Amino acid sequence: MATLGLRHAVLWVNDPEASARFYEQALGLEVANRYGTAVFMASPDSNTDHDLGLFDAAGEGAPARHVGLYHLAWEVATLAELADAKTRLAEMGVLVGENNHGVSRSLYCHDPDGIEFEVMWEVPPELYEPDAPRNVPLDLDADMARWGADCLSRGARPAA
Repeated sequence: MATLGLRHAVLWVNDPEASARFYEQALGLEVANRYGTAVFMASPDSNTDHDLGLFDAAGEGAPARHVGLYHLAWEVATLAELADAKTRLAEMGVLVGENNHGVSRSLYCHDPDGIEFEVMWEVPPELYEPDAPRNVPLDLDADMARWGADCLSRGARPAA
C-alpha cells in the first residue's frame, strides 16, 4: 500500500491568526475552518479539507510547545488501506494514537527520530455530516460497515 501523497502539514505557531494572515498573503491560502484557537487553511483549488493547520504553541491549558512542525499527514485511498496501515504500524510499534475527527479518520505515529506523522482517510464531501461527532475514538469496523471498505477518500476522487 502506498499513500496518495502528503495531504497536510500542521504547525505549532505563536499566533495562529497572525500566521493565517501570513499564509493568506504569501501563498493565497484561505481559512477553511477554525476550532478553538486552531486555524485550518486550504488552497482555493485544493481537493482536501485543509492543507495547513496552525495550532497555538502557547498551549491553552496544556503545556507550552516549541514553535515548529507538529506533524505531516499522508492520505490513503480506502478505509481498508487505513485498517491495513493500522495493523502494520501497530506491529512496528510506532502507532501512538488514533482519532475520528469527523472529517477524517486518523492514525498517529512516530518515526525513528520521534517525528510525528499521521496516516489518514478523508470522508468524501457527499458523505460528510457536519453535525457528526468529532474527536471521538476511531472505529474502523463501524466505518467500513457503514460506507464499505473500498470507499474512496476525498483525496482519491477527482476535484469537482
